Amino acid sequence: MKKIRYWIAALVIPAIMASCSSEVVEPQQKGNPTLQVESQFTNVHFGDLLPFEITVNDEVPLSTLTAQLYFGEEEVAKTIIRTKENGTYSGIIEVPYGQNIPDGTAALTFTLVNTTLKKATQSFDVPITRANYPYLILVTADGSYPMVPTGRPNEYAATDAFPSTELPAFIKTPVVDDKGREILFGWDDGTGSVAEGATSHIPYVSPVSGTYTVTFNTKTFETGPFFEVLLNGKKMNMADKENYRLDVEFKQGDIVTLEGLTDWWVDPDFFAVDGEKITFVPISGRYRVTANLPHNWLRVEALAGDDVATLQPDGSGAVWVIGSQVGKPSYTTNEVGWDTSKALCMAPVGGKKYRLTLVAGETVNPLEINFKFFHQKGWGGEFGSTSLHTESDIVFVGDGANGRDNGNLGIIVGETLEAGATYLFTVDLSAGNDNGVLTVEKR
Repeated sequence: MKKIRYWIAALVIPAIMASCSSEVVEPQQKGNPTLQVESQFTNVHFGDLLPFEITVNDEVPLSTLTAQLYFGEEEVAKTIIRTKENGTYSGIIEVPYGQNIPDGTAALTFTLVNTTLKKATQSFDVPITRANYPYLILVTADGSYPMVPTGRPNEYAATDAFPSTELPAFIKTPVVDDKGREILFGWDDGTGSVAEGATSHIPYVSPVSGTYTVTFNTKTFETGPFFEVLLNGKKMNMADKENYRLDVEFKQGDIVTLEGLTDWWVDPDFFAVDGEKITFVPISGRYRVTANLPHNWLRVEALAGDDVATLQPDGSGAVWVIGSQVGKPSYTTNEVGWDTSKALCMAPVGGKKYRLTLVAGETVNPLEINFKFFHQKGWGGEFGSTSLHTESDIVFVGDGANGRDNGNLGIIVGETLEAGATYLFTVDLSAGNDNGVLTVEKR
């Protein structure tokens, strides 16, 4: 019996090995797929919905018809149609609009494939230009205004006695032919710029009231007017509707100039004022300056490269303030709270010391405080009762059992901050990040 089993095994094993080692054989391609493009591709513009009609034929069943549009080597649009039988098929391929794309010639390719994967292909060169619209439409809450060509390439303008210097609006194009479409231009809050298809209003602001002009370029998306803020002669970039931003290199003692933001609140941690002269106070380095329009405030944050700085193991970098009953330029109208995006960067003053200047009744509550110091602008490393201590007779560091959570600051029972008085909160890390010393000095 054993001999018979071995004999059977000897027959089966080679058969299995032969099956495992065999390669997949591709099906033999058959048939003769053909396609006849019935459409003409002329007068094509960016943003068009380009129609096509194609007659297909083969002696074996067909599978798909694919239309692909290329700008250079890049495929920018694609449409796939199922072709179950011979006949004429129609479809649409969308020509991208895009910013700063020059007029040029695209490649439009049609590929027909049958069920045996045999294919036929035809390609066409398609000149594409940016449409010369007879007008654009500026849409505001109070009505619509025509924007007419200015004579400059791709530029349109509306001049009118607009109801306000602030003019939130979006722009749309007319439909110029049967393959065109309405194209919208709005505000992208993420990039702080105009974008095709965005739905938020563009925050136009005119420096003058009454009659003024709104312009828009359909190629570059350059538009205006906008509120402009110049820091040391450099134009600050719009981060969103309320903030303008610029990353700069400051040297301690640099003279600072600001244009466009009047009656702005001067942050004493970062700027010293002597008559008309404004001087940068902290140590030299790279900083992000944000002009916050609602509060007329220049927020300053230390940078490491292009990112906000964090506290380094050697005590350099930045220390951040997060918590309640504190805020600039007013704790009542702009409290930091526990929103980490609003964290305050302490001014690095040298010697691994960081300073926060507060005025009781203005930037800090004189009766109650509940904020703490962090290693970054966000959750993560923070100073607790074992890494920060103070000998202050006004402020204490919470330990979780003394009326404040671990690391949170509080005002000693029976004490208050004197309304109108200035207090310097200084964190000294010269003895190490685990041995921080907080001093609170009344000025």
